[in-house]
Amino acid sequence: MNITGVHFLLTYQCTYECDHCFVWGSPKQSGVMTLEDIRFYLVQALEAGTVKWVYFEGGEPFLYYATLLRGVQIAAEMGFQVGVVSNAYWGTSLGDALECLKPFAGLLGDLTVSSDLYHSNEKLSQLVKNALAAAGQLDIPIDVISVAQPESIAQCASGQLPAGESGVMYRGRAAEALAQYAKRQPWETLNTCPHEDLRDPGRVHLDSLGNIHICQGISLGNLRQRSLAEICSSYEPESHPICGPLLKGGPAALVSHYKLPHLEDYADACHLCYTARLALRGEFSSILGPDQMYAVSSD
Repeated sequence: MNITGVHFLLTYQCTYECDHCFVWGSPKQSGVMTLEDIRFYLVQALEAGTVKWVYFEGGEPFLYYATLLRGVQIAAEMGFQVGVVSNAYWGTSLGDALECLKPFAGLLGDLTVSSDLYHSNEKLSQLVKNALAAAGQLDIPIDVISVAQPESIAQCASGQLPAGESGVMYRGRAAEALAQYAKRQPWETLNTCPHEDLRDPGRVHLDSLGNIHICQGISLGNLRQRSLAEICSSYEPESHPICGPLLKGGPAALVSHYKLPHLEDYADACHLCYTARLALRGEFSSILGPDQMYAVSSD
């Protein structure tokens, strides 16, 4: 498995609590990377030898501004291309957005901001408009992620959500808050994973606890226990207890393999997969975690 991108989930905390969020971001979430963590993980990414891009996201990474800025600086100094994903809550005015982004000028190869009807009462919020204008003045490349409402079904994204309007992935909070509004599909037809390449994903997510996620909520290991290079070199997709069945026949195969109870229909493949993983957490707690990904309080 050759990893070219590592997405640092700097924190699970967020200023919003959006219905479509599949990492359960909210002001009440816990788990934050320290600068010591970031340095340690970046060294592992460098030693892996294949990583080109590092993204900082969350949750909302700008909640920990000093840590984010220094993390971006260190990553850039180490030779990585660097990106940040944010909801642009800091774009309260053009002047404020400029002051927020000035230290990142020349460091970021991409700034991606979220704006849709989950975040505000308009698809392109004034906060994001200010962020777009400020980034333009500072020559920071910027894109917008917009996720459609279930009532207006859009073509589902594959992997990293592209700029423009995309369909909901019904996992995490979306599985509970939005699946009821979606057109349902027979469970046995959900026989592929439409969003992730589970054999050779290209990029992984790294959370504040050290977990490496091939898909959010499916861990391949922990960087506090094994190096990124070791995790990548030892990964055997077909024998992985979760990825193996998914590769053979998608979420339907995962359900059949473990003989899990199920409904007759689901919103999409993510919905069935997430529901199956919830049922399997007791058996595979080290893989299907952490608790934050499944809305289990750490208190």
